[in-house]
Amino acid sequence: MNKTLLTLLLTATLVTSVRADEPPEFKWKAVEIDQIEIGYGLQMADVNGDGKTDIVLADKSTIQWYQAPQWTKHIIARDLTERDNVCVTARDIDGDGKCEIAVGGQWNYRESVKDGAVFYLIPPEDRTQLWTPVRLHNEPSTHRMHWVRGLDNQYQLVVKPLRGRGSVDGNGPGLRVLEYFRPANPRDEWKFSVVCDFLHLSHNFHPVNWDDDPEEELIMAGKEGVWHLDRQNGDWAATQLTKNFAGEIRDGRLPNGKRFIVTIEPMHGSTSAVYSQPEKNGALWDQVTVLDNQLKDGHALACADYLGVGSDQIVVGWRAMNDPGVPGIKLFTPLDKNATRWRDQRISAEKVAVEDIKAADLNADGRIDIVAAARQTKNLVIFFNER
Repeated sequence: MNKTLLTLLLTATLVTSVRADEPPEFKWKAVEIDQIEIGYGLQMADVNGDGKTDIVLADKSTIQWYQAPQWTKHIIARDLTERDNVCVTARDIDGDGKCEIAVGGQWNYRESVKDGAVFYLIPPEDRTQLWTPVRLHNEPSTHRMHWVRGLDNQYQLVVKPLRGRGSVDGNGPGLRVLEYFRPANPRDEWKFSVVCDFLHLSHNFHPVNWDDDPEEELIMAGKEGVWHLDRQNGDWAATQLTKNFAGEIRDGRLPNGKRFIVTIEPMHGSTSAVYSQPEKNGALWDQVTVLDNQLKDGHALACADYLGVGSDQIVVGWRAMNDPGVPGIKLFTPLDKNATRWRDQRISAEKVAVEDIKAADLNADGRIDIVAAARQTKNLVIFFNER
C-alpha cells in the first residue's frame, strides 16, 4: 500500500471514530520556531504595537520576543543575574497597544534565604534592541508573576515565590506574595504590599475575573490546595477551593456553563484533576474527574475553546525530567453537557518536553493555537490550530 493511500485511510478512521453528537478532534500543524536552552516562561502579547500577537520567552540567560508572523527573534535582556531567569509577564497595562514586561530570575530551586530577583524592563524606542532593567525589591525564591488589573483600571505586578523565607521543603514560614505599584517614573522606587503569606510550596497562580467588578482576582495553587484571592475593602480575602496539594492551576467553562478549575497534583505531579464550582458559596469545589494520573512531571496547563464549540478544553503538558519517561502534551475534551465523559488526544510526545504552555490566536484566523517551550528537548514549538 502506498504512503498517500495509508495516510488517507488513517485520516478517515480518525474522522469516523468521532460520534456525530461529539465535538470534533483537534487538528494541528507543529512548527518549531527556535532552539532554546530551557524555556522557563512564556507570554503572548503585542510587543511592538502592530496589532499582532507576539511570543515573549524567558530562557535560561536571555529574555526574548518572537515577532509575528515570521517569528523573528529579538533578544531584549541578557545575563540579568548570575543564575537562571525563571518567569516573565507581558501585558499592555497603559493602553498604548504595546506590552510592558517584567521578569524574575536568580533561580535556585531549594534555596530560600538569599536568591531570587525581580526586574521591570524599560523599552527603547526600537523594541527589538536591548531593554533597560530596573531591579525591584524581591522575596527569596522568585518563581511566577503576572500583571493584574486593580482599582481604576490600574495594573499591579504580582510576584509569587516558590518557598517562604527560610523554609525547608514546605516547612517553616509561609511565602509572601507581593503586589508592586508602578510609579510614574519606573526608575523610581516601587512601593509594594503583601497579598498573602500563608501558603507553602506554591508553584503557579493565575489571574481571573469571576465577579461583577472590573478588578481581577487570583487563583493560587500550593501545598494547602487551591485558593481564590479577591480584593475586598482594600485587603485581599482568601477562600479555599480545594484541599489537595496542587502545582498548576487554570480555569475555564464546561459545556453546561459552570465554571471549572483544573490542576496538576501535587507540584510536578502525576495527576490532572477537574473541579466544578459548587452551588453553595464558600464550599469546596466538586471534583468532576481525574483526567490523567500517569503524568511524568506535570508542568503546564492551558484552557481555551480550541475546537470552537462554545466551551473550553484543557491542554496538559508534562516534561518527564524528575520522573523520567516520555514527555508529552494532551488535549482533553468534555463529551457531554455535564462533563461526565472526556476524550484525550495526544498532541505531542517525546519531541516536546514541556516547561511552559500558553494559548492564543497567533495568526488572526479566529482559532486558538498552542505554544510550548521545552526544557530537555530545547525547542520552542507552535501548534497551529487547523480544525
